[in-house]
Amino acid sequence: MATPIKRIEKDFLLKVLFDEQLQLMLKFGRAEYILTVDQAPKSDIRFKSSRPVDGARRGSKLELMFDYRGQAIIFTTTVEDVKDAIITAEAPEFLYKNLTRSFSRVTTPTDLKVVFTFRGDRYRLAFPKTQEYEPADLPAYSDIFDPSNIKELVGQLSTWAQDAANGHKLVMFRDAQPAALEEKLVAQMGKALFIPSTQSDLPSIDPNPKKRIITGEMFRSYLERAGTDKLYIEAAVNRFLKAKQDAGLYSDLWAPILFQEYVIGYIHLWIDAVGKPPFDPTVLDTVYQFGKVLAYSLKTNGYFKAYEMKKDPFPGKVIDISASGLLFANSSAALSAALLTDSEIDLQVTAGKRTIKCGARIVRRYRDSSLYYFGCRYTDIAPEDLRFLFEYLYGKPFTDADAGILSEPAKT
Repeated sequence: MATPIKRIEKDFLLKVLFDEQLQLMLKFGRAEYILTVDQAPKSDIRFKSSRPVDGARRGSKLELMFDYRGQAIIFTTTVEDVKDAIITAEAPEFLYKNLTRSFSRVTTPTDLKVVFTFRGDRYRLAFPKTQEYEPADLPAYSDIFDPSNIKELVGQLSTWAQDAANGHKLVMFRDAQPAALEEKLVAQMGKALFIPSTQSDLPSIDPNPKKRIITGEMFRSYLERAGTDKLYIEAAVNRFLKAKQDAGLYSDLWAPILFQEYVIGYIHLWIDAVGKPPFDPTVLDTVYQFGKVLAYSLKTNGYFKAYEMKKDPFPGKVIDISASGLLFANSSAALSAALLTDSEIDLQVTAGKRTIKCGARIVRRYRDSSLYYFGCRYTDIAPEDLRFLFEYLYGKPFTDADAGILSEPAKT
């Protein structure tokens, strides 16, 4: 996922562009240009192009990319003035690194149209929402949990939990809204409160790529947002852990049950007697596996059927596009709340006289004062459609080297 660069680092990089005369690559229309920064950036930034940029005019959007010490950096800016090969543009608000894309984006061709629809079934539920999206697909096979019968599935959790913990509880937020601090944390963040030992601090890192646990830093940030003064945050953390010790708890785990963008409930496990080892990552893995199986079972048994949404196209303005993905914008806050990172959508791309149908996954999202932006990467696009799209966008043949770039795993 692309990562926004903080303001101080951004200002430094913009200065480096001028001081070191780094080259920037611009894809505009169906041509490539090399730009350099012509004067020290201030409220605007002036570029000198290798040749006049055909079609660039006041108000044109330019997306530029440059390399700094092996790191690809991109930013978007708006043209203020063009004189031959000199372009004056607004200083960019954001720079991004850690890109997931494989090819440069180009401005949207005038004859290109895209229709967007959500992939799979969608629901409007009265459960707490999180900022991530969890597909409710058939989970990987489990020799512990069987999704075919919900009542038996709950019994399977109880059987497993007897070996892993002294006690457990399954709570659905349809029956009770988050009230305790632990419930609010799990519901708001969509991550597990994982305390292997109440005698030590909360975990400082999350080694899992999906980032499933609430770290100590996240817990402290939550307390600050909730109104705890910075001076008293450490004392609040210590009181939180001390209360668990006083209650006789040695290990504690609160794990969310996720369904699409909703936290529909949680599983609470605890150890309050000697004789059992503290919780480790395998316990967390099993609880998350149960959550996936339960969410899938609830969906297939019609638990959410009454709240299913129509699968209608939704509007989106394509800002730019590449052979590996596109960036689109929408002004709807409700749509933004549903289009989270890892959400999957279907695209119907009409380019010239050809129509391409494929899937796409949201890999980054951000907003400005009036619009929400979504960067997505194509999935399951047919090879012949990919070849056509590449040649349509870039005006050159699709080579084996280009195919090799797309076959590499996306950078995260």
